[in-house]
Amino acid sequence: MGKDARRIGVAGLAVLFLLAVAPALAAGAQSRKKAIWGPVRVHGVSQFPIYKDLGAGIYMMRMNWWGVAPTRPAHPTDPTDPAYHWPAEVDDAVQQAKLYGMRITLELSDSPQWASGHSQVRWAPKRASDFADFAMAAARRYPSIHLWEIWPEPTQKANFQPLTSEVRDRPLTPKMKRGPHRYARLLDASYGALKKVSAKNLVIGGNTFTTGDVSVLNWIKNLRPPNGKPPRLDMYGHNPRNNRAPVLGGPSLGHGFIDFTDLPILARWIDRYIGRPRHKTGMKIFIAELMYPTDHPNFEFDYWVSKQTAAQWLGQALHAVRHWSRIYTLAWTALYDDPVRPDGLEVNRGLLTRKGRKKPAYYTYRRG
Repeated sequence: MGKDARRIGVAGLAVLFLLAVAPALAAGAQSRKKAIWGPVRVHGVSQFPIYKDLGAGIYMMRMNWWGVAPTRPAHPTDPTDPAYHWPAEVDDAVQQAKLYGMRITLELSDSPQWASGHSQVRWAPKRASDFADFAMAAARRYPSIHLWEIWPEPTQKANFQPLTSEVRDRPLTPKMKRGPHRYARLLDASYGALKKVSAKNLVIGGNTFTTGDVSVLNWIKNLRPPNGKPPRLDMYGHNPRNNRAPVLGGPSLGHGFIDFTDLPILARWIDRYIGRPRHKTGMKIFIAELMYPTDHPNFEFDYWVSKQTAAQWLGQALHAVRHWSRIYTLAWTALYDDPVRPDGLEVNRGLLTRKGRKKPAYYTYRRG
């Protein structure tokens, strides 16, 4: 490769990529079974043609409440209230998604201080209705978005408060139950607000991950608002990160934990503790985050695999998603590998390298 080629940055590679895949874009089959996280643009170049080439049907985004409403709105359900500062990136994504035939899932989280009374955004608002008003304003601002995830991974104290760590393999104490109860109020209120805007809106709740400061089982068992019934939701969100091959129905992790292999167990828990009282057995599972870090140790996870293993595991996961109706979608995190860190512990989680080269998992995802 010549010097000029080596100097091509991500933007240049993105442009070359668009030219290379142009014939495939017209014939590429997109599926809502495949979702993806990634940038809207890189150096001004839309990444949505890449998502289309991959066959992704859903684009994942997060919107932080504290950033949109740093001060209390006078009319909180009105998206035109001057206190709201809606991100231009979301407007751009909505336009690009329409152009390339994709849907958007918007995650809502992180409280402003005026709502929670705390400087840290991970604290839940004092009043669930404040968050629900924000959700209603967002749904009115973005009427084409109909997939809404309420607060990702609230079973981690780093993401959600108040939350008290459980004692493994034991029921929650009254103090430990405060976290799931608080979240359940938030979820139920948001459901009501989003459905008022449009019956087409689908609400994704629960949003656990493999382990957590509160296990998946204890979280689901105690996901109750004050009326004692399970909160209203359309799909159960779970991020089943795994450091083993994602073969459904293998040996269980135990301890109330759920990785990809354990998803059939999760389905039974959803039916028993959430679906049955609401006559919603068979509720679908929304996998909002899945990826396999490659190449070397990293700062975020205690494992990593080769590029080839990541591709193989992704293929197995996508096969399960295609053939099991309980899974609504699988969202891969992310399109590009993370930026380099001085300590060398960056997470290589992308389908593309930082320079835009396709990794083996890229081709696996596209085939899937």
